Amino acid sequence: MGVGGGNFEEIRVLGLDFAANMNKENANAAKVEDPNVRITRARSKAFGASSEELSSSKLFIKQDQKRGLRAISKRAASDENKASAIANVGLQHKRRAVLKDVGNITSENSYVNCTDASQIQTNKQARRGLGKNVKVASSVSEAIPIVQDDVKAKLAEELSKIRVAEPLEPTLPKEPVPQGMNHTLGQHKGADLMLTILAPAESAELWNPQKKEEYMVGEIVGSSNVLDIVNIDSNLKDPLACSLYASDIYSNICLTEVARRLSTDYMERLQRDITPSMRGILIDWLVEVSEEYKLVPDTLYLTVNLIDRFLSQNYVEKQRLQLLGVTCMLIASKYEEICAPRVEEFCIITDNTYSREEVLKMESQVLNFMHFQLSVPTIKTFLRRFVHAAQASYKVPCVELELLANYLAELALVEYGFLKFLPSLIAASAVFLARWTLNQSDHPWNPTLEHYTSYKTSQLKTTVVALEDLQLNTTGCLLNSIREKYKHQKFKSVATLTSKQQVVHSFKDQ
Repeated sequence: MGVGGGNFEEIRVLGLDFAANMNKENANAAKVEDPNVRITRARSKAFGASSEELSSSKLFIKQDQKRGLRAISKRAASDENKASAIANVGLQHKRRAVLKDVGNITSENSYVNCTDASQIQTNKQARRGLGKNVKVASSVSEAIPIVQDDVKAKLAEELSKIRVAEPLEPTLPKEPVPQGMNHTLGQHKGADLMLTILAPAESAELWNPQKKEEYMVGEIVGSSNVLDIVNIDSNLKDPLACSLYASDIYSNICLTEVARRLSTDYMERLQRDITPSMRGILIDWLVEVSEEYKLVPDTLYLTVNLIDRFLSQNYVEKQRLQLLGVTCMLIASKYEEICAPRVEEFCIITDNTYSREEVLKMESQVLNFMHFQLSVPTIKTFLRRFVHAAQASYKVPCVELELLANYLAELALVEYGFLKFLPSLIAASAVFLARWTLNQSDHPWNPTLEHYTSYKTSQLKTTVVALEDLQLNTTGCLLNSIREKYKHQKFKSVATLTSKQQVVHSFKDQ
């Protein structure tokens, strides 16, 4: 009993130890990371497999772990180098992984991972079959040539596409065509544009930033082979020229000119006490005042504009017409001049006909009527730009041309009948007549002037003929302040210049 009991107790203790050890081994078996797990017969029986099968499964688990880590590292590296690989794929062939022994499953999987991401999924499915059947290794080795053929076919297809899109030689960056040229494309579809017929070397020179200014043009007029329009806004170095914004500025001025157009019949419609001749006498006297105080031309043009704007909607007696004139010149001086004359000086110039209080009261009345909107395009505003366009083709600026155009424009200020013409039209006509007066051998209008003035020759005929009548003084007008002013030597005596032929001859071919 003692021996038997002792043996039983010893067997029970040994059984408990065996069960405990077996549980520890089963727990350790779940840790696939430990490569030195001891395989017992109890564990083998628990999984229902022989010790050889478990050893082979351990080998495959270890290999799968290595392949998973290697695939993860390769996937990360491929993601990081994806951008650079796409950028360089057209310049050099894609580097292929070295194909090792096809019996080496690890090397084969590495190659497949490097070639195509879609093959990774196929290899994973193949690996799942390895755990079930050891003979799948031979089938994988037989399938490798098929995989290689698919990868080669895809690489060849991708490289063929890349070679087609690959530039053979460097191309020039596309730059937008100048605005005027877009207009030309719509109007002159049959014209041969210089940009389309240039050789590559000439095209590169054309779009060189240093020489780009020389070729900037507005539109083609009357020529299909030569760009006749000269870019007058190419002086980018002079900040006062506002070259970058000049075109937009004058486009806005043209819209404002139409919106603030003067009334052309206010004498007949509203004024009963004054006449067009009285208006002419007033403006002729204001020309002398502007010369007395050495005012800039813009002051005189703005003064006349303010007078006409006020008279177009306010009845004025002839006794107060001179008061309106000096008040408008005072306002224009404050707007245009650096140092405007004082109120007392304008009172003195009228021989103290009006007091300081009367001038200030009229000033307040005029400004309130204008709503303090004094900025308005005048003939002088357009004349500067049109004279610039007229001399664009000259090697040396022609001073006589500028002075003669100013003289003709000021003659139009005195005449009430010129209110029916827009200021831009009068300025363009003055340039036309000045060019004709100085040179009858060449036509006074060219594509550059037509582009920048927006007037064709046929549109200028009426105004040019009327200006020539003023130049020749065919009506015998006695208001000679402007004529006497431009007879001085400082104005090159342009008031004495006349043309041998009448300007109407320049419109015969139109």
